[in-house]
Amino acid sequence: MYTAQGKIDQGALLEQYLPIVRRQALALQVKLPASVELDDLIQAGMVGLLDCLARYDAKHGASFTTYASQRIRGAMIDELRSRDWVPRSVRRNARALDEAIRRLEQKLGRAADEREIAAELGIGLDEYHQLLGDANGGQLLPFEELVAEGSEPGAGEGAPPSPFAALLDGERRELLVAAIEQLPEREKLLLGLYYQEELNLKEIGAVLGVSESRVCQLHSQAVSRLRAKLVK
Repeated sequence: MYTAQGKIDQGALLEQYLPIVRRQALALQVKLPASVELDDLIQAGMVGLLDCLARYDAKHGASFTTYASQRIRGAMIDELRSRDWVPRSVRRNARALDEAIRRLEQKLGRAADEREIAAELGIGLDEYHQLLGDANGGQLLPFEELVAEGSEPGAGEGAPPSPFAALLDGERRELLVAAIEQLPEREKLLLGLYYQEELNLKEIGAVLGVSESRVCQLHSQAVSRLRAKLVK
């Protein structure tokens, strides 16, 4: 949209793209801890949209809508990363979980079940489920946008790297596919529903016949299994 002087009408563009910002914020919010406010995501998305107005160059080939959608989403992800909402204690527990799964599955030669993992950690099943729920808060982001090892805020303190960063590296794509194939069937289905079909937790729970909190636990366990296989 342009003014009579041939310049981009920023006010009109902001009004036109606000529904896109809100839609992307809503889609992201359902996959995040309850502490993340929708208004904060929308505000970050608007900053991304304003940045688009300053940076967009039609010569690069992408339409403004495509460029804006990517930058809006990216700005929201940047905002979430900057908050680093996962407590250090949760990070430590997540690392311990990864190590326990790695040791146990190397010894067993198969996917360990929950009771076996809890026993390896020296905790009860209820405490293990709580650990999974806590650890899941830092993992509920679209996998193509989860940060790679060393780039996450707090990574210097040993934050567990994302196995999904492997998707950005063609050489490791096959390793990730193979690791996913080795997951228990329910966890493999869950990842497909969440990351490929983009269902929310409630919808996945309906498919699997479990609660939303149980979906979070299974998701966390699946991600830990993948980290245990991919991160050396």
